[in-house]
Amino acid sequence: MGSERIAPLVRDIPPSGIRAFFETGAGRKDTIQLGVGEPDFVTPEHVREACIRALNEGRTSYTPNAGLPELREEISYYLNGSFRLKYEPEHEILVTVGSSEAVDLALRTFLTPGDEVLIPAPGYIAYSPIARLHGAEVVEIPSSAERSFKLEAHELAARITPRSKILVVNYPCNPTGAVMTEEDWLPIAELVTQHDLLVISDEVYAELTYGQRHFSIAALPGMKERCIVIGGFSKAFAMTGWRIGYACGDRELIAGMLKIHQYTIMCAPVLGQIAALESLRSGLDAKDRMKAEYDGRRVMFVQGLNELGMRCHIPEGAFYAFPSIADTGLNSEQFARGLLQEEGVATVPGHVFGVGGEGHIRCSYAASREKLCEALERIERFKKAIQKPSFTLCH
Repeated sequence: MGSERIAPLVRDIPPSGIRAFFETGAGRKDTIQLGVGEPDFVTPEHVREACIRALNEGRTSYTPNAGLPELREEISYYLNGSFRLKYEPEHEILVTVGSSEAVDLALRTFLTPGDEVLIPAPGYIAYSPIARLHGAEVVEIPSSAERSFKLEAHELAARITPRSKILVVNYPCNPTGAVMTEEDWLPIAELVTQHDLLVISDEVYAELTYGQRHFSIAALPGMKERCIVIGGFSKAFAMTGWRIGYACGDRELIAGMLKIHQYTIMCAPVLGQIAALESLRSGLDAKDRMKAEYDGRRVMFVQGLNELGMRCHIPEGAFYAFPSIADTGLNSEQFARGLLQEEGVATVPGHVFGVGGEGHIRCSYAASREKLCEALERIERFKKAIQKPSFTLCH
């Protein structure tokens, strides 16, 4: 009786494939968690102390709907200095409850039933369900390891129709670690302009690129007016639990998103905003130190995977490896579930990330080097075990 009350759109959406493996692994004490994109660093001490001071001063009230003015000013300054993105703080920046709310707001604000949303795949699992909840149809754009999992113009062009309205992009990419350069974006921007598309660019991993600086499609001439740029503090600033993100764009587009934000959220938590403000004002060195450590883990872990025969594209951003398990004889669900059951290593099966994801698993190298080394040893044992004729998977 209860399930009949649930709207069909909600009832038909599967639970998160990422959280399912996280919660299963949480029941085993020796689990090595490579499934969730959770930095193993805590929020830097000076940021926590700033929030303690704010609590002692009684700063527990609402903020303006769009966020603390001083935080929006710092975000504006930071984006301009780091990524050549210029947004006016008062009308073109909205502070949200994590980048996840920003994605939901953007899709909810601009979609009407029957619109098509173009999403590169493999890609982050949340975009498609959110788009479908708002009545849109999802069109996946395939990418491949052979092409470094980049979005390619000919693949995009082949899938644009008169109903195409929004292109959702996420670079650096979760789950593949792919990065798009300015040259990569140029033909994409031409198609966006030609077909009058809106781009939602989720850049929550913008700070985590290795050997190159992140480049946003919104920085190209004529693209700012066609883009909603989404960022946040969870990943690079080790602030997942504070739930602070932001959306930037043309003032009329942001005004539309702000309407929904006002009615559904009111404002992001004040202490999270204070933490984000402190991170921008005095936490950039800590961010860079964490990035350097991720880079070292990336090199070590990907090398280890390749030595195990798990061919792995070199991730240029974020903190995920996306190795192939195609030669094991198992599909990605079987491999990930068996690895968790037999060896206590939690990963995410690639099929949950859409077309092109099958035959891979996603591993977060945001865990410590010690855990990553132990995980490689356990993966090696599991690979050897499944090669034995007597091996069977438990269900």
